[in-house]
Amino acid sequence: MGAPPRPLAEMSRAVRKGIRGVLTDIDDTLTTRGRLTPDAYAALARLGAAGKLVVPITGRPAGWCDHIARMWPVDGVVGENGALWMRYDTTRRKLVRAYAASEDERRTNRGRLDVVAARVLREVPGCALASDQPYREADIAIDFCEDVPALPRAEVDRIVAIMEAEGLTAKVSSIHVNGWFGRYDKLGMTKRLLADAFGIDLDAERERFVFAGDSPNDAPMFAYFPNAVGVANVRAFLDRIETPPAWITQREAGEGFVELVDALLE
Repeated sequence: MGAPPRPLAEMSRAVRKGIRGVLTDIDDTLTTRGRLTPDAYAALARLGAAGKLVVPITGRPAGWCDHIARMWPVDGVVGENGALWMRYDTTRRKLVRAYAASEDERRTNRGRLDVVAARVLREVPGCALASDQPYREADIAIDFCEDVPALPRAEVDRIVAIMEAEGLTAKVSSIHVNGWFGRYDKLGMTKRLLADAFGIDLDAERERFVFAGDSPNDAPMFAYFPNAVGVANVRAFLDRIETPPAWITQREAGEGFVELVDALLE
């Protein structure tokens, strides 16, 4: 395990001033108990008004990403744990999107994913398909605490084991286990979005970006970004994250995100 995260208040003014963009998970990072608060939404807008690039990086489905890219005060969105990116081109008035897999691959994988989902539901009582499953294009999401009574950690691990036995990549968020065919992830698609849409070489500029998250499926981002920030509720998962975020907020979830934005714009 890496060093424990340091309090966000200790991040130097020079580092804060140099931040060019904020990449953020949504569930339990932007949201609080499943809701996007007015303060958290306003914090996104404040970042944009200050000239910062703002991109949510989420496990949520393509259908949600269409809405987020069009309607939220953000510059783009990475969805389904790296299966796709979307952004709204205000000049052309057009939604632009890119995928990790081709349309034919996604169509073929859909039937295979349905078989795995059926096995998980059969073998792990109490779980369910996520309510947003109909809007997904590349993965399955198994709900273990969003709309069902919370399952014990051992049962969440069992869901992961079944997915992996079936050849899926499986990642645990704060509410779902997501599974997909392929080796893409949030980080790879984030690099692709920033390069394709904004001409940014993230490898050369990663110290100028903050990633905010809260759960194990954010681990590649925590490990990559020197200034990754965990909102306080990430503490519940630190034993499952090999490289924890460098920084941690005092407050949880959406309030922690507001705390981060306040610190960057101070």
